[in-house]
Amino acid sequence: MTGALRVAMIGYGFMGAAHSQAWRTAPRVFGLPRAIEMSVIVGRNEDAVTAAAAKWGWNEAATDWREVVARDDIDVIDIVTPGHSHDEIAIAALEAGKHVLCEKPLANTVDDADQMAAAARTAAGAGARAMLGFTYRRVPALTRARDLIAEGRIGTVQQVRAAYRQDWLVDPEAPLSWRLKKDQAGAGALGDIGGHAVDLVQFLTGQQVSTVSGVVETIVKERPIETERVGIAGRGGDEYGEVTVDDVAIFTGRLTGGALAAFEATRFATGRKNELTVEISGDKGAIAFNLESMNELQVYDRTAPDTDQGFTRVIVTEPAHPYLEGWWPAGHMLGYEHAFSHQVKDFVDAIASGADPSPTFDEGAQVQRVLAAVEESSSADARWITV
Repeated sequence: MTGALRVAMIGYGFMGAAHSQAWRTAPRVFGLPRAIEMSVIVGRNEDAVTAAAAKWGWNEAATDWREVVARDDIDVIDIVTPGHSHDEIAIAALEAGKHVLCEKPLANTVDDADQMAAAARTAAGAGARAMLGFTYRRVPALTRARDLIAEGRIGTVQQVRAAYRQDWLVDPEAPLSWRLKKDQAGAGALGDIGGHAVDLVQFLTGQQVSTVSGVVETIVKERPIETERVGIAGRGGDEYGEVTVDDVAIFTGRLTGGALAAFEATRFATGRKNELTVEISGDKGAIAFNLESMNELQVYDRTAPDTDQGFTRVIVTEPAHPYLEGWWPAGHMLGYEHAFSHQVKDFVDAIASGADPSPTFDEGAQVQRVLAAVEESSSADARWITV
């Protein structure tokens, strides 16, 4: 097929805005093999989803995702809802022959993730493609880091450090949003941002986390119940409810290649707004990255003469760098939203070529196993757990 891909997006919150920007922008920046039609956006609140459609450029709004999934004039289902609904929507869409892009985490439980992965494998046989939205893989500096490690530039990976730190819950009066309810979010900092750290380490090194030992902690046990949704924080009222997910997760993992990895995921790192750091140390060099300086990659070459050794700051904005061919002259920086356009580019390229895009639902299910193992370890006094 060579016609336009007609997209329906289920959900319209924070991630809905990011995905809308990407669907609108990617076709204008990259030479996509298929045109994109932003057909319909779906949400439960008719007034709110209608306003979102007008703001972000969708042709129409709807309130019943099942009806939209069943429509013959829809080719792609983009899922940006809370994690507890991912499995039902994705499986229904795949069984209807739709391509599916699903925001992370894949699901809230290992069982749900496994069912989604099985549905994706079956659907692939009929030509429907499924991809999970671990978007940070597509930050050009991180894609470049993956390539350098694969080329052997840092040698054998010996130690890894990865941390995702935010502070938006430091205030104990921050409201009890859906992200703090286990039945909707599945997990707290561990699942929401710790999953990014796990996926990035595996993506960069080409290895998997095989065993873990760690702890999770809920620092503030009760919060004002959310009365209004504003961004990810919202506004709370006078009534309080129980926080049923973790605020902080700290764990150690061992990679399949033998290296140790230290992980941290927290929403209580005062002063850290969205700091994702990854450092990969090898016997020939090292690579370090910080999302708060997302156009930079720090590269260390231990094979250089002693007089020349030291981390080199590489500005990853050259036309030869990953994804940069469609953007600005060298040195003109990219931002958070650009990785979502790169995600759309790769997804559409895979659909057009009949290939399975990455990360697959199987990869997402594997990350879910790592997170579940961390929770099991925490409940067993940090005992080492095999993934």
